[in-house]
Amino acid sequence: MDGNERREKLIEIIAASKKPISGGELAQMLGVSRQVIVQDIALLRASDIDIISTTKGYLLYQSKEERHQRIIHVKHSTEDIEDELCTIVDNGGKVLDVHVIHEIYGQIVTELIIRNRNDVYDFVKQVNEKKITPLKELTAGTHRHTIAADSEDTLNRIEDALRKKNYLIEN
Repeated sequence: MDGNERREKLIEIIAASKKPISGGELAQMLGVSRQVIVQDIALLRASDIDIISTTKGYLLYQSKEERHQRIIHVKHSTEDIEDELCTIVDNGGKVLDVHVIHEIYGQIVTELIIRNRNDVYDFVKQVNEKKITPLKELTAGTHRHTIAADSEDTLNRIEDALRKKNYLIEN
């Protein structure tokens, strides 16, 4: 299989999956190294294929899922990460990313794609087990999330719930 055929197969595999697929899994499926997968993903992105990297693997961006989006500005302790994310997903939202505005480096963004409590628990487990410093620590706890939901009412409900917990920073 040449590179073009492999990249077409890569798109098919990612598009057919309902959950993220790791680079290692893709490499094993296609009989190549993980580095080849990383390079293929970069080439596909350069040709305008919207592949998202998450902490769990790769997903094909499907805009129909994110009908309504909003960027929220929040602040909380590291111990409150789970509660903040559960508040969002329990109220019907999906956390697409986290980003901070650093005074030297500018905007730093990482995609999350957290859709439900299981995703929240997996994320928190990774942070704890790998002893990862959350991005929010670069900016004294303040950070932003792009959240998606089925309606503006749902986004408003999420903001209200975060406001009640004193996580939301009002603009």
